[in-house]
Amino acid sequence: MTRTTILWHRRDLRLSDLPALTAAREAGAVIPVFIRERKVDALGAAAAWRIGLSLEAHGKELEGVGSRLILRAGDALEVLRALVKETGAEAVYWSREYDPVSIERDSEVKAALREDGVEAKSFPGKLLWEPWEVKTGQGTPYKVFSPMWKTMKGEAPGEACPRPRTLDAPGSWPESESLDDWALGAAMRRGAGVVSRHAVVGEKAAQERLRDFVTERMHNYPKGRDMLAEHWTSGLSENLTYGEISPRQCWNAAEGEGSETFRKELAWREFGWQLGFHFPHMFEREWREEWSRFPWKDDERAAEVKAWKQGRTGVEVVDAAMRELYVTGTMHNRARMIVASYLTKHMMTDWRVGHDWFADTLIDWDEASNALGWQWTAGCGPDAAPYFRVFNPASQAEKFDARGDYRARWLGKGEDARSFYDAVPKRWKLEPGQDRPETPVVGLDEGRKAALAAYENRDF
Repeated sequence: MTRTTILWHRRDLRLSDLPALTAAREAGAVIPVFIRERKVDALGAAAAWRIGLSLEAHGKELEGVGSRLILRAGDALEVLRALVKETGAEAVYWSREYDPVSIERDSEVKAALREDGVEAKSFPGKLLWEPWEVKTGQGTPYKVFSPMWKTMKGEAPGEACPRPRTLDAPGSWPESESLDDWALGAAMRRGAGVVSRHAVVGEKAAQERLRDFVTERMHNYPKGRDMLAEHWTSGLSENLTYGEISPRQCWNAAEGEGSETFRKELAWREFGWQLGFHFPHMFEREWREEWSRFPWKDDERAAEVKAWKQGRTGVEVVDAAMRELYVTGTMHNRARMIVASYLTKHMMTDWRVGHDWFADTLIDWDEASNALGWQWTAGCGPDAAPYFRVFNPASQAEKFDARGDYRARWLGKGEDARSFYDAVPKRWKLEPGQDRPETPVVGLDEGRKAALAAYENRDF
């Protein structure tokens, strides 16, 4: 007889290169489980909708290897204890998460299950290296990206775990709740139908996306990745977010021209999680404590903030980017920096206002990358751009959208531009043909001067 292991899925919805699954399969029968617990219920509208699609796709992948995905809602420990009792499982395995809420939850679960006599074990899989493995020469965590990258780029993350052809099933399956009943996409309302045309969902699609990028676009990635209207990026942030593909698979597939730049972006994602693990205050407040006294405005209901969210600031590239976000659930990385700089510097608005808006609207929302990116742009974060570096949206557009194709796509009269009006909340009362402001809600020169004055007069 072999034992039964519960595989507790979180954001690791794949079969290949999943160490927790490999270990569970070697031990015997596997019961894959996803729990709708407090972290899932706390997800923003877009992320909750998108994880529902990932769960559906992963369930089908499991069926293809003779298994199934069990869905349960409730407190994680209570659900796991109930499943252990129902199934006679002797072990619970899972992939590690590194944010403070997950660490606290997982520590509690591990201690309680072990006290119950159940083997409880966590595994790597989310990152290339565990946060405690990459250290400076003094044995401390890196606080600056460049030296960390120099250390990482010469290392190999090892070979990926193979995808199982079959999974042994338990003698009987426990009952599962219904994904339809969960209605994870309810908060997306009519926007779901628009964004769904752009989402690339599931492990199979993620692998195809990686192959396409490596063979067709990676060679020009170093030069092309900042061009707003051109398709030179990988798009894999969406799939990495839900663990539909592993960073190790992405790293190992990248060989040849452009691979170092691509791997460097994977390392930047790694940097965010290293920092979040060692310095968890980054998720909620300024990395540089003295910046807590900076005079940002925090009224998310202010007229200029509303205009920013709605893509109606009067600054073309900012408005185009915010509309791209609402239609696709993602945004070009260069555009993210532009809109973040405009909000935090020209508008002098607290970075958390933008951080929270992205958390609600991005389908590739990653907790560490979001916090790191906003603080980096605002100037209060680790290894941040200096506060006096104020992105000029006009010059950014001239450099990275010289022909205006990106702005035309999202502000013109084409299908993508019209889709924005189908996706936004009806309460916004926006209709096609409505003109954007003729002048910016905050002028570019005016905003830059105000930001620099505030920086020069700061009390720290």
